Amino acid sequence: MNRRDSLEQLEEVAETKITARRAAVEKTAEVNQARVLQIFQEEKVAAVHFQPSTGYGYDDMGRETLDRVYAKIFGTEKAMVRPQFISGTHAITTALFGVLRPGDHLLYCGRPYDTLETAIGLSGREKGSMKEFGISCDIAPLSENGLPDPEVLASWINEDTKVVALQRSKGYSNRPSLTIEKLEALITYIKQIKPGIIVFVDNCYGEFTERNEPGHAGADLLAGSLIKNPGGGLVRTGGYIAGSATYIEEAAARFAAPGIGLEGGATLHSLLEMYQGIFMAPHIVSQALMGAHYTAAMLEEVGLNTVPASTDPRTDLIQAVQFENKERMIRFCQAIQKASPIDSMVQPNPSPMPGYEDEVIMAAGTFIQGSSIELSADGPLRPPYTAYVQGGLTFPHVKYAVKQALQTLLEEKLLTLPFDKENQNPM
Repeated sequence: MNRRDSLEQLEEVAETKITARRAAVEKTAEVNQARVLQIFQEEKVAAVHFQPSTGYGYDDMGRETLDRVYAKIFGTEKAMVRPQFISGTHAITTALFGVLRPGDHLLYCGRPYDTLETAIGLSGREKGSMKEFGISCDIAPLSENGLPDPEVLASWINEDTKVVALQRSKGYSNRPSLTIEKLEALITYIKQIKPGIIVFVDNCYGEFTERNEPGHAGADLLAGSLIKNPGGGLVRTGGYIAGSATYIEEAAARFAAPGIGLEGGATLHSLLEMYQGIFMAPHIVSQALMGAHYTAAMLEEVGLNTVPASTDPRTDLIQAVQFENKERMIRFCQAIQKASPIDSMVQPNPSPMPGYEDEVIMAAGTFIQGSSIELSADGPLRPPYTAYVQGGLTFPHVKYAVKQALQTLLEEKLLTLPFDKENQNPM
């Protein structure tokens, strides 16, 4: 049996393994699509809402209607959706700075994503961090299984704790991501311990992966990026914050200026893509989720450790794969880049990146720079050398790219097929 035939056999095993999960993903997409459509109809979205505003952006009815659409989708009182947000980190930082004041205490449940550690002041010495503004932060440790322990979290809450922050996605770690069910139980417990505390959820990578969002689970404030799930692969830049009316107004004052808040901000020519992107998002997210299940199934069959496992339900897009050594991880990411529609000729290499402590390799042949809803594979170069595969505008593209990456590792004898023991590599 040649290697190509072996790969085809491997794919048959992987496809069978994830049949039930694919069906569940498609059903979730149907439910979410119907909900988004109904909200569009309730808000009477029309072609006039796509008209651009310039300058101050006052009386932009398209922007105001989009804010209401997002609020309803995410189960909150208000939302602000703006192309001026640079990234998810920017939106999250704006939300936290909006509600926190000098002397307040921020409690994170588990370590946040690398770039947020810099913004908070937990790592690096960047100007303007929360630490520099006199906002303290502690990290409540996770339990041995990587999930929050409500009692441990409660023990870290003190009289100055104003915000408890929960990160839905695993980020660059191998802990489990937080499902909506787990978020709801945790939020309920926190509110019983200290009524009036603000619970913030970093919703990046999680939108539309389940039938409900953190707002439906009781979160007071949440934020994300439009070049991830809710942009549907169409939005070129921007982010959103959703939550209770008071907290959105505070975040808007931080985003713009006191007295301007939600009332200003030109949308230029971004509204059409933002409306179309959020409408397309349930389908596009389902394509990426099916790709994540497939990626895990294929790599499990060649003996690699994947988190989550291929048959586990998902609450975010991120698929972690442990390669155990640097060379395997680098070559896998490079092969994903080579299988991309954009910049396929470019070979990514590990390099320093702002906001990260370790060198990072990033494979992302994307139409939109940094778009995490498009297929990418990246991660910091540190043991156990874990690549984080995410996104995929179409399931067939993910399948093609993963097979090409496996082919590369097999040809270079960095991996061995279970049907091909004679090529066993001790590495």
